[in-house]
Amino acid sequence: MKESPTNLLPAFELHDARGTGRAFPSTRAALLCFVKEDCPTCGMTMPLIEAAHRTFGAAVDVWAIGQDAEGNAKLVERYALTAPMLDDSALQVSFKYDLDTVPTIILADANGYEQRRFVGFGRDDWRDMNAELSRLSGKQWPAVDWNSYPESRPGCGSKSVEPGIAERLEANARGDKLTARRIELGDAEDVFEFMFERGLTDGLPVVPPTPERVMWMLTGTRRDPRDVVAIVPPNLAPVTVEKVAVNAVMAGCKPEYLPVVIAALEAVCTDEFNIHGIMSTTWGATPVIVVNGPIRHRLDMNMGMMALGYGTRSNATIGRALKLVLRNVGGARPGDIERSTLGAIGKFTTCFAEWEERSPWEPLHVERGFNKDENVVTVFGLEAGSRQIADQTSRTARALAGSLGMGLEACWHPKQHNAGEILLVISPEHADTLAREKWSKADVRARIQEVTSRPVRELMRDDSSGEGIPLSSLGTVTEERLAEKIAKFRKPEDINIIVAGGNAGKFSAVFAGWVSGPMGSSSVSRRIEEAT
Repeated sequence: MKESPTNLLPAFELHDARGTGRAFPSTRAALLCFVKEDCPTCGMTMPLIEAAHRTFGAAVDVWAIGQDAEGNAKLVERYALTAPMLDDSALQVSFKYDLDTVPTIILADANGYEQRRFVGFGRDDWRDMNAELSRLSGKQWPAVDWNSYPESRPGCGSKSVEPGIAERLEANARGDKLTARRIELGDAEDVFEFMFERGLTDGLPVVPPTPERVMWMLTGTRRDPRDVVAIVPPNLAPVTVEKVAVNAVMAGCKPEYLPVVIAALEAVCTDEFNIHGIMSTTWGATPVIVVNGPIRHRLDMNMGMMALGYGTRSNATIGRALKLVLRNVGGARPGDIERSTLGAIGKFTTCFAEWEERSPWEPLHVERGFNKDENVVTVFGLEAGSRQIADQTSRTARALAGSLGMGLEACWHPKQHNAGEILLVISPEHADTLAREKWSKADVRARIQEVTSRPVRELMRDDSSGEGIPLSSLGTVTEERLAEKIAKFRKPEDINIIVAGGNAGKFSAVFAGWVSGPMGSSSVSRRIEEAT
């Protein structure tokens, strides 16, 4: 048996089967034996724990510490245990002792300092432990047929590290307290149907937000669960970190995604973004989330093939969590506040990362004033679905940028010019074509503005299209006024450019924007605050 360094063990008080409190440390040495009923190795160890108690109990506290109340009683009955069986079914002591495996056997001195420890079953470990107990008590260990025991056997996982339980214990240790109203369902009620009936889903099943799952989710942030993240329109309801965590659970997030959801929610609830307008317009707009920084890799976010599609948990659930908060807390529900004429599949979720390493340009967040190594989320109020622009034959930067511009004229309507923000997602192959001639983003934007500029006369309403500039808005109509050119976009900076997508395929994509500027929505970036 390898001796552990002497370190002070956490103090505790647990109760035995008779309700008697047992405090550690006491005035004498203690043998602490952590066990659980459904572990075969623990079962093999129980007779040795009982023998140690009978032999050394007058001089040393020999305690079995069980992890399940019902299982503890079974162990006592099965092995005719006279050694105290202490109830750690709350697992607070197991958590404090950082157990991974049971049985774990620890010998401590009278002051609570650890002297020896072993995990699982080891024949030599028990022999050495008994020799030490004999030395401490002056008693001799009774004869044991050690040949009937295996040389060693691994233990079982401690209940304190089981999924859901471990996260709850960690959250409790931090002092996190859940304050959201709890709903108890009857045994005959189906939890998934209940969520549908209450209108808490987006039309797809959600993960039931049990207290254990919410506690697990909260381990992803350092923020107090009671902190108010934002006031969410249209209900103008305050949303706490806890409520964000509840909806993140429902969306299928992992705890490490929670800081991204929180940052995105903070961004969309700003006046500049105008989420009320985005969610209530009859145009099919939605928050589109772009993530930048090293966190992309830690969360395994998709920025390559199928970046704008399905199949990646982080992409799918981060965007979905944001939408569930807007629905369940803010009150933006289809047919009520959300009045989109057609809607789009992107209203379920639209979230992806920029492939910074594949881009010839500085990434989006650096353009916006952040450092490259900072983690940043940027939200755009855009149409709820991208449209691809195919160009498989342009070989020069000028031709390709012009071709992309021609594709962008279809945003909203070809006759609608002087428009606001869009998000142009350039594929790696297209980015390579532009990079070969060292074109900057500014060059690409200028070329787009050039090829999309149209004279007023071509943008006016006429018999072939009722959409366009009304004659009444022109004032005095002159030849010079009709020849005046208007670019597709209000200013070049409204053309947001990032790189994402698979390495193969000369296809880029665009998300057209909703009304931009003070009367509509402006994109917003927020730094992501990670838990560690």
